[in-house]
Amino acid sequence: MEILERMTKLGFEEVLMCTDAAVGLKAIIAIHDTTLGPASGGMRIRKYSSEAEALDDVIKLAQTMTYKSAAADLPLGGGKAVIIADPHTEKTEALIRSFGRFVNTLGGRFWTATDMGSTSQDVEYLSRETEYLSGLPVYQGGGGDTANMTGLGVYMGMKACALKMWGSDSLRGKKVALQGFGKVAKHTALHLLEEEVDIVACDVNEAALATARDLGVRLVFPEDIYDEACDIFSPSAMGGVINTDTVPRLRCSIVAGGANNQLATPEDGVELARRGILYAPDFIINAGGVINVAVEMVKPYSIAIARQKTERIYDTLLRVFERAQASEITNEESAILMAKDRLAAIKAMKKIERFSSTATV
Repeated sequence: MEILERMTKLGFEEVLMCTDAAVGLKAIIAIHDTTLGPASGGMRIRKYSSEAEALDDVIKLAQTMTYKSAAADLPLGGGKAVIIADPHTEKTEALIRSFGRFVNTLGGRFWTATDMGSTSQDVEYLSRETEYLSGLPVYQGGGGDTANMTGLGVYMGMKACALKMWGSDSLRGKKVALQGFGKVAKHTALHLLEEEVDIVACDVNEAALATARDLGVRLVFPEDIYDEACDIFSPSAMGGVINTDTVPRLRCSIVAGGANNQLATPEDGVELARRGILYAPDFIINAGGVINVAVEMVKPYSIAIARQKTERIYDTLLRVFERAQASEITNEESAILMAKDRLAAIKAMKKIERFSSTATV
């Protein structure tokens, strides 16, 4: 499908291709929907195998961000940015600042923050070129890396899942398998360890594995994580890991994690439900990061407010489960309907406002 045709079909507003040969920058910024406010989405830095793969990723992620912000009741739209580079060997200050100039050309239609492969230091570099960002270090008046609140939200979501599945939201004595141990998984693990949860994890990055070892987390090979008998399986890295190959291998009661776009297809959500596995829609449970962004945009930043709003993910998930059960649909469908309902209501309100304004001229 041609890119403009795909954008039209999915309701995208804008896709910006960014290049700067002097610093090796190749990036894409996708703005999906700004009905609720400026598009917000993290800056993902990854060595994609092709430009087509990068474009596919940013398109899917930007649309998910629209649903995420809508369902979290935020005044933000959906967008995303990807930089095609190895974050360990090709990321430089010049590259990040060049990307920041492109963000600045959008005049506030798009706000970015940290994501996979980017850090608070990268946001510091961005801040030298644009004000349209979030995730500055706390000592600069920012909210820090958004992974902090994302991890808290995943933890709260797991507790809501536990209440739905077992009648108690206590996770004490439960076993959680973290598929990936990056920034979000680490913060999730810190909360889980406080509640004496047994954690097993995997990753392909040695630094992430070292962090897990320091926390006393048991490690397995990435290809073995799906076969681990556990209470909660937590996708915490790339998307699409819940698919026709992995679902039959899962030995869990709940799937709840911080990764985006965890289901390879909607049918995989149906199959989870058929097998009696409770699925927490990813854009509901991992909304802590964008919640933190919204809080930081209103100065001064308050970590107490960010935590309070992030903890509401617990109640939001319970509403998703309730609607799914009442309507006999999957949890994923229920969550999407929740987001679409809010978008439709605000679009209708704005249409009435425009009509009223025109009629009185």
